[in-house]
Amino acid sequence: MRYRKWKADYLFTGEKLLTNEKILITDFTGEIIDIIDEKDAGEEIETYKGILCPGLVNAHCHLELSHLKNVIPEKTGLVDFVFKVVSERYFAEEEILNAIEKGEEEMLQNGIVAVGDICNYSTTVSQKIKRNVRYYNFIEISGWLPEIADARFEKREIAFEKFRKNNLMAAIVPHAPYSVSEMLWKKITPLFTGKTVTIHNQETADEDLFFNEGKGDFVRMFEKMSIDNSFFKPKKMGSVESYFKNLSPAKSVILVHNTFTKQADLDFINQHKNEDQLISFCLCPNANLYIENALPPVRLFLNNNCNIVLGTDSLASNHQLDILAEIKTIAKKFPEIKTETLLKWATINGAKALQMENEFGSFDKGKKPGVVLIENTERERIIPESRVNPLI
Repeated sequence: MRYRKWKADYLFTGEKLLTNEKILITDFTGEIIDIIDEKDAGEEIETYKGILCPGLVNAHCHLELSHLKNVIPEKTGLVDFVFKVVSERYFAEEEILNAIEKGEEEMLQNGIVAVGDICNYSTTVSQKIKRNVRYYNFIEISGWLPEIADARFEKREIAFEKFRKNNLMAAIVPHAPYSVSEMLWKKITPLFTGKTVTIHNQETADEDLFFNEGKGDFVRMFEKMSIDNSFFKPKKMGSVESYFKNLSPAKSVILVHNTFTKQADLDFINQHKNEDQLISFCLCPNANLYIENALPPVRLFLNNNCNIVLGTDSLASNHQLDILAEIKTIAKKFPEIKTETLLKWATINGAKALQMENEFGSFDKGKKPGVVLIENTERERIIPESRVNPLI
């Protein structure tokens, strides 16, 4: 059997950043054979400038919204952004499907091998059955009015079944605390057992205000959408406290955005999560800047040793589907964070959150995680000029 031998200035294993004295060995299909010293590797070593890295993991995307690129203005705030998505997402089917195909191709070109993808419908199934990228499909459900819980649940069950019949990994998940009624929570919570479950969390400061006092911009959103919110009674607690216990059956939980998460929220989560439950905090900084012109409290998550993962959100709220672009934004704002740490968020942490760590996220023997090269680095630092080159 012939092997491929890979060498670069740095080799990131998924856990550690190694120097160029180490050689990655794969077969020609990309299966990891070993990491060995260069002196033991023999000849025919492929040499590159930059950082060799496992394929990147996009823990939060909305591929089905790819047709909304450049449609929604920046910095509108979350409420007006959500209203725009709901009211302007309906394009011709052919246009939507073409945008989905292009969105996936963009992710492939940017070295992304696995994706946690939000799906309101089964529109993306025709692309995903091509198996170009591995997806965990999150069939997103929403319905704030208690009386529509049954109808919404039945529709999402139909969508879920289309993914299941095509052997695509899927779970029914809540959209956000402010869009899921208590009646709907009761219907979906039993489905979380053993699954990865994701939810949009604290993307705007008004989320906590709404659950605490029943005030803020979400009241305007319900009025704008002609939703009668008179049944809701403020819970005198923050958003996380209002819903987190509903996620207890899940094996893995991905809280997405977390732009306005505080220490008290992390303390509550740590006190109430199950002992064997993985809680991940997905950062989508470019989308946060696009919508709210704010960044999440990255240092807070670091100081609490949180499992941080990265996502792109959608092309409705981002200019690209590129995890390296998210890394660059974080590195610019928080230059003290080591490249090794950032790459861990983009690889093994994301793979674990999606329960795909047996296939992706690291250069462990037997895996086929993809091999990408991060070019134009400054020593081991990722800089604005860095780019991803997928090698296998």
